[in-house]
Amino acid sequence: MKLLTIKINVFVLILFLLTDTSCQGLLHKIDFHYRVPELMNDGLLTGAATEAGIDTSILIDAVNAISKGKHNEVHSMLIYKNDKLVFEEYFEGHEYKWDGPQYYGNLVQWTPEMRHPIMSCTKSITSACIGIAIDKGFIKSVDQSIFDYLPEHQQLKTDNKNYITIEHLLTMTSGLAWDEWNASHGGQLTNDYDHLYVVDDQIKAVLERPWWAAPGEFFTYNGGGIVILGEIMKNATGMNMDEFARKYLFEPLEIDTALWWSYPNGRLETASSLSLSPRDMLKFGALYLNAGEWNGKQIISQEWVDKSSAVFKNNVGINLPIEDSGINAYGYTWWISELNHKGKKIKMYRANGWGGQTIMVFPELDMVVVFTSGNWARKSKLFAITEKYILPSVN
Repeated sequence: MKLLTIKINVFVLILFLLTDTSCQGLLHKIDFHYRVPELMNDGLLTGAATEAGIDTSILIDAVNAISKGKHNEVHSMLIYKNDKLVFEEYFEGHEYKWDGPQYYGNLVQWTPEMRHPIMSCTKSITSACIGIAIDKGFIKSVDQSIFDYLPEHQQLKTDNKNYITIEHLLTMTSGLAWDEWNASHGGQLTNDYDHLYVVDDQIKAVLERPWWAAPGEFFTYNGGGIVILGEIMKNATGMNMDEFARKYLFEPLEIDTALWWSYPNGRLETASSLSLSPRDMLKFGALYLNAGEWNGKQIISQEWVDKSSAVFKNNVGINLPIEDSGINAYGYTWWISELNHKGKKIKMYRANGWGGQTIMVFPELDMVVVFTSGNWARKSKLFAITEKYILPSVN
């Protein structure tokens, strides 16, 4: 009898443990419940995802997968559709730290109010400011020689470099020798772009490079060219890029989280230095989705938006090494791809930053998707999330 009691108790204990483990797993799966994003008086309207034709059960699966680390380190995922923020979720992850292991700083819970480094998405902000400067007459045309706006660097106008135009810098087709992808970021500064942090004059360091190709003919990803655009903006408008962006772009968009970095010599870093909140990233994407208009005001011309999101000449067939994105094309600092939605190819163009920062614009779905991430030492899996969860959720 005693033996039978022990066996029954052991059986009950095992059953309890199995049941408890099962419940814990179930609780983990259903822990996340969809919530309509909070209205925060920041210019963004919010609404229910279901009203925008989105199946939230699929997005719940996405959040659970991200929470379990199945898509590496994602810090935020936001969806804007039919002129409203309809999905917003934040995760635990590391702050960026240049000299930290895997570039990791403190482990934090990301929130809507926190700034996040957007890395090379900064390039698309700089590009937008160039477009606004042209709209307002500070710059005549993208076809102008860059030396029209570099009075302190005329000595570098040698070997036909005066043929490099503003458009060539916007489209990464200056033709100058530059290696930004075949060497990793890190303390050894072997990457051409990282080397700009230790030179006395970043403009000189870029423009003294020899030719790889004639301007306009060959794509070479060159963040240094975007730094030159920052110098052009300063000389054309009398304002640093941060001042110009605040007055003509961020204030109209009700963006107040912008924070820029400068090089040690004080020159503003206009290619990858900006930090913004994910909500403010989303508003910038919505500006492009809506042909340069925000809340009834034209902030940037539709023509500039169209050029930015169109393939420039030979900028096709580009395999981006830091993202599993397949083959890309490139416009005015925006990457262009085709993805599948319900058996049909649709266009997506995006601002893209190292570590998994992106602003994806889907014109045919009237949708913008924003991710921030902490994958500086490994590949992001944002395309996998988009194709497995987000696009299938949209009816």
